[in-house]
Amino acid sequence: MAKTLPDRPRAILVGVQLPGVTDEAHAADLAELKRLVHTLGFDAVGTLSQRRQRLANGTVLGSGKLKELAALTGGSGVIPSGAQGRASKAREKWEAEAGADPEGADAPGDPGVEAEAPPDEDDDATDLDLEATAIEPGPKPTVVVVDHELSPSQLRNLERATGAQVLDRAGVIVDIFHRHAKSHEARMQVEIARLNYLAPRLRESSGGSERQQGRGSGDSAVELDRRKIRDRLAELREGLAAIQKDQDQRRYARRDQLRVALVGYTNAGKSSLMRALTGSAVLVADQLFATLDTTVRAMQPETRPRILVSDTVGFIQKLPHDLVASFRSTLDEALEASLLLYVVDASDPTWAAQLEVTRTVLREIGAEVVPSKLLFNKVDRLDAAAQEALKASHPDALQLSAHRPEDVAGLRREIIAFFEASMVEADLVIPYARQARIGEVYEHTTVVSQAYDETGSRLRVRGLPGAIARLTRSLQD
Repeated sequence: MAKTLPDRPRAILVGVQLPGVTDEAHAADLAELKRLVHTLGFDAVGTLSQRRQRLANGTVLGSGKLKELAALTGGSGVIPSGAQGRASKAREKWEAEAGADPEGADAPGDPGVEAEAPPDEDDDATDLDLEATAIEPGPKPTVVVVDHELSPSQLRNLERATGAQVLDRAGVIVDIFHRHAKSHEARMQVEIARLNYLAPRLRESSGGSERQQGRGSGDSAVELDRRKIRDRLAELREGLAAIQKDQDQRRYARRDQLRVALVGYTNAGKSSLMRALTGSAVLVADQLFATLDTTVRAMQPETRPRILVSDTVGFIQKLPHDLVASFRSTLDEALEASLLLYVVDASDPTWAAQLEVTRTVLREIGAEVVPSKLLFNKVDRLDAAAQEALKASHPDALQLSAHRPEDVAGLRREIIAFFEASMVEADLVIPYARQARIGEVYEHTTVVSQAYDETGSRLRVRGLPGAIARLTRSLQD
């Protein structure tokens, strides 16, 4: 009997359009969030959006939109006061303001009284009247995904008001990274980011006032959990430092080799280009963050000297800072490359914003000084007029499709021409007693001619100045 696959959880997307964000950019953010949610394993069945001057402090949305969201998920639309029997002073102040009634209603701090979401003067005036608020037929959504990073209190308030599991954009991205990490280094990097994300969001259980029993006890369960997280973070950082030291040594060994790094927005086609340029069996998938591990392969057919191509982790709007910090060693591959190829999905209408995201992240690590070339990928999805418009606006950029062999061959010629422009010629003499070193010369330079005399082999070579200088010193030693 065939097994039936379990139903994917149904999710509703929530976005707030802030001042300065255009309708097109807001729609693109929500469309990207939908792809993230799908990658995580949820079905996005509806969208709820609101235009506001700022995010509401307590619940992101205003009270009107919060009730509308709760109606979709089956929640109450209100936040029980005194939940878990504890609240911060700031929360108590907010609840007092939210529940103030000029006719003498009970204060929200009283047992059993519920306080609505914090009021905003522009709640009703700024709601977007979107048809997308309607959800697809079926069971009520059990997950709410917000296209902003939520504070712990905002996340908790939304869960109480909607009765659904609530995730923010950062949490979705961190979970996707967690599922896709394959190598030991990537798993450690993701776990660091994940623990940093979870630590401030730990909550007391229903018995939050209970204390750990035993001698010397006194810490609550959450405090003990946070201590465990701090210890685990220290352990992970120590282990990652050892791995990064080994990575640094490998990069140092490749310092005189020609290196190209593919950088760009997630799902721009970097892995497809990597496979086409190197013939390597790297993972190619039409999903966000399919690649988290840096892969380094020699360009094929091989050149002399060899050209190494690296595929790096993709970027995305609102990438959590902890992930950028955790993947710093991976991004160093771009920092130490000889040439950066900015890969852009030309078929995406928001490619300009995606390119700016890539440049912003690379500026954060100081890689903006590395020579670069702009590649518009997936142009086979564009008509002739769109391709001409791209050429007019970016005449120096290369237009190609990773699936067209002639385009990949053209890119290969461009890469070789870039390196050849900085190469010089020089003469090397290898004594007969050191002929074993001749393989090193062939690896790092192009041998133009070779002759022999009484001193040994005389080679006319062409290569990068640094590589030739190092070979000269090595042979003299």
